[in-house]
Amino acid sequence: MSGRPSTGEAVGLLESELRAARETRADLGAEDVWRAFLRFGRVRFDTPDTPDVDGLLFQYGTHAFDAPATFTLDFTRQFDVIDSDGEHDHYVQVHCELRYGLAPALQDLGSFNSWFFHDVEDDLDHWAQALRNQPVWTAISALKPAETRVYQEPV
Repeated sequence: MSGRPSTGEAVGLLESELRAARETRADLGAEDVWRAFLRFGRVRFDTPDTPDVDGLLFQYGTHAFDAPATFTLDFTRQFDVIDSDGEHDHYVQVHCELRYGLAPALQDLGSFNSWFFHDVEDDLDHWAQALRNQPVWTAISALKPAETRVYQEPV
């Protein structure tokens, strides 16, 4: 036993970090959510000792997956699920999505994504700091998300 939480506890731990950031989720801005996600990102889970098994994804863009088109800023943690033979079976992703309206300034950003993998990349703080240069932060600085969703899905 590693003493680390299981990946099945990931959504609950992310929710706890979000609650610690503000009184209610409606009070959370992108900065609050990002800081909570990074705290969550520092928690190491009980995962196999293989490369690319525990990754963080920062992504944004305009999408219409399950509703009318919105600009979405999505912080995702992805775990590789290994089968009994030690081979890749599927991934589980824990998302924290911030959805905004379709302001032209947001649509003009296009889309972007960047990955970080524990035990492969150099430093989580370095990755996070590099993302602070993304134009999305300026574009959303005065905006509150219309919706913040936390969910888990197999992919």
